[in-house]
Amino acid sequence: MDIHEALYTTRAMRRVKPDPVPHDVQARILDAAVRAPSGGNSQGWRFLLVDSSEVKAQIGPLYREAMAALWQTLYAPKIAAAHADPDAAESKQFLRVQRSSQWLADNFEQVPLFLFGFVQHDPTGGSIFPAVWSAQLAARAEGVGSALTAVLGIAHRQQVMDILRVPADQGWHMSCCVSFGYPTGRWAVAPRTSAHEVAFRNGWGAPVGFEIPEPLWPAKAETSEGDPR
Repeated sequence: MDIHEALYTTRAMRRVKPDPVPHDVQARILDAAVRAPSGGNSQGWRFLLVDSSEVKAQIGPLYREAMAALWQTLYAPKIAAAHADPDAAESKQFLRVQRSSQWLADNFEQVPLFLFGFVQHDPTGGSIFPAVWSAQLAARAEGVGSALTAVLGIAHRQQVMDILRVPADQGWHMSCCVSFGYPTGRWAVAPRTSAHEVAFRNGWGAPVGFEIPEPLWPAKAETSEGDPR
């Protein structure tokens, strides 16, 4: 797969089929992950794969509780605003994301594979998120969708760590949980705010020096010749 296709189309794919992800595919995903940059080459990470029905049955209710709390607190104003003006483009986009996120919560136990990322003595996650993103890109190359969430590390961190039997005295920090599975939807370039609207140069608020009104991939010259992408 072309690297730009992977970069542009690896978006959160929460709705997935219950079909298992084969071990050889999992192996390629993890092998790519551990090649990521690591500060001082310390590689102070651990990846815990969960595909056990019993383990997912213990974590699923905690995940649903965490998401319910998130909707009732942090996202409550956005939910209210979206329902007050449901026809606005921003409202439609937010409600789509909410429905997708809630689907993952409601169907947590049916998702075939989760990856929990742990890093030692680094609560910032700076030493593990490059590896996690490499895992998600590798999954995309395998046709496997993924979605990252950190809500369990906020709401039920200790309970989840106990369920996963993480040593309590070695400085391990749970950075994230990533769901993996074969998506029910299609791959596409995700709509995003243009880069020039969220980037500055040499000082806060200063123009970045270029504009990108449309995604730069795929190039128009490629699609004009009948490229199926």
